[in-house]
Amino acid sequence: MIFGNNIAASGVGNFGEGPFWEDDPLPADPDLARFEQVIVPHLDAAYNLARWLTGNDQDAQDVVQEASLRALQFFGGFRGDRGRAWLLAIVRHTCFSWLKEHRGRELGLIFDEDMHSPTSEATNPQQLLLREEDRQLLHQALEELPAEFREVIVLRELEGLSYKEIAEIAAIPVGTVMSRLARGRDRLQQRLTERLKKDS
Repeated sequence: MIFGNNIAASGVGNFGEGPFWEDDPLPADPDLARFEQVIVPHLDAAYNLARWLTGNDQDAQDVVQEASLRALQFFGGFRGDRGRAWLLAIVRHTCFSWLKEHRGRELGLIFDEDMHSPTSEATNPQQLLLREEDRQLLHQALEELPAEFREVIVLRELEGLSYKEIAEIAAIPVGTVMSRLARGRDRLQQRLTERLKKDS
């Protein structure tokens, strides 16, 4: 994962430590222990999604911290065992709220079928991911995708979520997930091909 062991360093995973909590400690109750068991293990996935949606580490850490606090606040109403999907839905909502507030123009990027149609000689993005030397190229191309495509690719390819889980997180039908994923992959493939041609 991209976030790795930086959770503790950023303060995101330290529920009960650090300057933020010193003045307002969390109550000790069974919900907090359950929160730590069900939600905290998924902070890496939360950061990963936030990082890809916001485009930088500091903003992603801020979004994950805010989303974690929201999750903790509303955890009493959480039922079930799908903590990862529940947390990622909160992170997604928090990211888009943050992006709308801080970068309103970015959210308005629309997919243009003519501009983003795939080329026949395009390189397969999954093969590029396997080659370490092309990782940076893939990251740059992925960051250029509009958020609606970037989020489904990150959730599916990097986080390994099912179409159904992505649909729940993004609050869209499964068919829309599949469509966005296909179009996002095509656009990613086109970007990678353009960059590879430039470099050769």
